[in-house]
Amino acid sequence: MPDPWAWLRDKDDPEVIAYLEAENAYSNAWFAAHEAQVGTIFGEIKSRVQETDLSAPVRKDGWWYVTRTEEGASYAIHCRGRSAGQAADEVLLDENREAAGHEYFSVSAFDVNPQHTLLAWSSDTDGSEMYTMRFRDLATGTDLADELLDTTWGGTAWAADGTTLFYVTADEQMRPCTVWRHRLGTPQSADVVVFDEPDERFFVYVDLSRSGEWIIIESASKLSSEVHLVPAAQPDGQPTLVAARRPEVEYTVDHWGDRWVVLTNLNATDFRLMTAPLATPGDWTELIAHVPGRRITSVEAFADHLVVHEWADAQPRVRVLFRDGSERTVQGAPEPHDLELDANPEWAADTVRYTVQSLTTPLTVFEEHVRTGERTMLKQTPVPGVDVTRYSSERLWATAPDGTSVPVDVVRHVDTPIDGTAPLVVYGYGSYESSMPPWFSVARLSLLDRGAVWALVHPRGGGELGREWYLHGKLEHKRNTFTDTIACVEHLVADGWGHRGKVAVRGGSAGGLLVGACITTRPDLFRAAVAEVPFVDVVTTMSDPSLPLTVTEWEEWGDPRTSPAADYILSYSPYDNTVAAAYPALFISGGLNDPRVSFHEPAKWIAKLRAVRTNDATLIMRMEMGAGHGGPSGRYEAWRDEARVLTFLLAELA
Repeated sequence: MPDPWAWLRDKDDPEVIAYLEAENAYSNAWFAAHEAQVGTIFGEIKSRVQETDLSAPVRKDGWWYVTRTEEGASYAIHCRGRSAGQAADEVLLDENREAAGHEYFSVSAFDVNPQHTLLAWSSDTDGSEMYTMRFRDLATGTDLADELLDTTWGGTAWAADGTTLFYVTADEQMRPCTVWRHRLGTPQSADVVVFDEPDERFFVYVDLSRSGEWIIIESASKLSSEVHLVPAAQPDGQPTLVAARRPEVEYTVDHWGDRWVVLTNLNATDFRLMTAPLATPGDWTELIAHVPGRRITSVEAFADHLVVHEWADAQPRVRVLFRDGSERTVQGAPEPHDLELDANPEWAADTVRYTVQSLTTPLTVFEEHVRTGERTMLKQTPVPGVDVTRYSSERLWATAPDGTSVPVDVVRHVDTPIDGTAPLVVYGYGSYESSMPPWFSVARLSLLDRGAVWALVHPRGGGELGREWYLHGKLEHKRNTFTDTIACVEHLVADGWGHRGKVAVRGGSAGGLLVGACITTRPDLFRAAVAEVPFVDVVTTMSDPSLPLTVTEWEEWGDPRTSPAADYILSYSPYDNTVAAAYPALFISGGLNDPRVSFHEPAKWIAKLRAVRTNDATLIMRMEMGAGHGGPSGRYEAWRDEARVLTFLLAELA
């Protein structure tokens, strides 16, 4: 069937740019009429942030590293010193200085060599995620002549000599696929290919083992992976394969002193831990058995123990495993919370740093002795002027149409009644096995203080309840993601958490697909929606292998060029299911340089919505003309962008 808005795909067409600029002018006019509210909320967000602040210093060898921010400065400043108290003394990289003159600025690589004399750092100045790598002499603070163009976010690794760097570049589809070896003082044209991945389903990553002794090259698709190893002391050596890739077998490897530790789903849906001799890394012996529903997501090797991160009962947790087989669990918080490993660069450390946050608790950094459990709070993010005890959060469970119980976390101001009168904002993602733990947000407080209830849904397609939770929300089960979300909304409304006529749904990227599918399936259920960089033209995008990342995505969504995937994807693709109907008020965002969700997806969708909808609810799109998938860069611009979103929601849910 002909697509009347297909012409919006060509960003080199002046008419396309004119169309996007017209949409921006239209949304600017809407926000101009609400400028007072935008300014008020921006001021509230800003007031809750300690603008001049310092992260908890991190020790590596004889140095302490820290990141600081300054009032009025948009970007971070990276520093170090010879003690924790002196960690901010020596500036390594001031992102504000590097960002000067650029509308957009983002740092990817930040990697100090083993001798702590050089910094490899990369930056992107247009949101395209194509980075320029530079090398800074930390004694002089100046960059060397070496410059590596068009590098990716696929990682870096220094060899032991401190003058050889491994890095990754992408193919024309923006897929990280090639690992290179660069020697300082030589041109990029002299760099050597260490590993190249021709299979378009696989992404390539490079990293240094925690021990510092091995360069680890991982090539992974959505369904399988393989790892190659290079001794850090012999950077010219040929990569050694750990175990050849097999269909639907995933594994990662780290060096654990006298052996390898391997995390794999081989005969273990939710993964198990194995070990292998140094000489034969493919010869695996079980260390931690598979437990259904307890999804092990990562393992970090220290000299005398392992730190395991996992999801169990829709809650992240951390366990410490010792060489003698004993273990202990790190405690989080009583309410639904996030628990993540923090920076732990010291191989021989007997402590572990981690962060805890929840919907009502700001991000807090702890350091805990791995054996005694003695815990020290290193830092809690300040929230000036906020009494966090005035907010309450809890976990609820909704029932999906097929009887599955779906978790949803809610937060409100303690004065907001649960009587069916409050505006309700629901946030969701539900793809790629990406688990969405509760997080603290100073911006969200502007909603809660005005009587709204905010809910985080955990539909199938995420990983909160194990690998099966993901498998039942992808490919031919993808519609479960959307019906789970709708079931959560119905449950919340029925139990009085929100007013049936004042419900909004919000999500970004694949979460934007969730938003689009929900409002095209049940437009009557929502008063408003926010779709940020939304993946909504699923059939067209997944049918075009020339587009960035399409081939790698077939294992997540299916290939709509053939049946039965074609009919199934067509059944939920928001763009294709946008028909004559009364849709909720909608705020859409996009990025002209977005390599993940091409700008034309939100552009085509809003054009079709304008043409076919039967009502006149607010319909606006903001296209960032100099940014990409993450929206505007710099914290002040990000706060103002969020203030616009919250203003839209409050105006439409009033």
